[in-house]
Amino acid sequence: MSDLHPERRNFYGRIHGKTLRQSQKGYLAEDLDSLRPRGITWDENPDRTPLDPTALFGGKEVWLEVGFGGGEHMVAMAAANRDIGIIGCEPYVNGVAMLLGKIRAAEVTNVAVHPGDARDLMDVLPDASIAKAFLNYPDPWPKARHHRRRFVTPDHLIPLHRVMKPGAEFRVASDIPDYIRQTLEEGPKAGFTLVHEGPDAWDNWHSTRYEQKALREGRAPHYVTFRR
Repeated sequence: MSDLHPERRNFYGRIHGKTLRQSQKGYLAEDLDSLRPRGITWDENPDRTPLDPTALFGGKEVWLEVGFGGGEHMVAMAAANRDIGIIGCEPYVNGVAMLLGKIRAAEVTNVAVHPGDARDLMDVLPDASIAKAFLNYPDPWPKARHHRRRFVTPDHLIPLHRVMKPGAEFRVASDIPDYIRQTLEEGPKAGFTLVHEGPDAWDNWHSTRYEQKALREGRAPHYVTFRR
């Protein structure tokens, strides 16, 4: 587990976007507190004491979605798999607000939301505690000098490998060829085994707003499956 305090850990990306609608402000004020796991932030858990993620969901198997964007995929997975629990991480407040609205609409209860850096969550997850993980259309950071900011770097993938169960599946979807290149290079270095990669989505894939934007703009999606 990392002892790198967030003041010494670089974070890149947006936290806030367009002004929230009044309904979205209501979701954040009324719903987020009950869905947010305690003991992840450094203020709440300075000793980085490990969490028990299964306790969040009454002993259910736990999945993880990193950067859930607008929440389309996460809510669809939760609705289709009510016998598991899903923790989603997303520092972008507008995305969190969109997810909360979808959670209300779908009436799913097997979700938890960490509105912050996934690394802070992985710090306090026990070894081999996550049964499946998703990384869908992450920020591409297209400039070469920014590639180290991508999620598919050792700073993220090694902790992710540690918290995943042996045999657990790690899925990555992106429309950026160079992101896929880096994913295929760095995943095995972190200990993951490549199972499949190509243009065909998973049978239970639920497309996201970012994928639909990519398709409208003529960029082809690519899907990668690893095993822990």
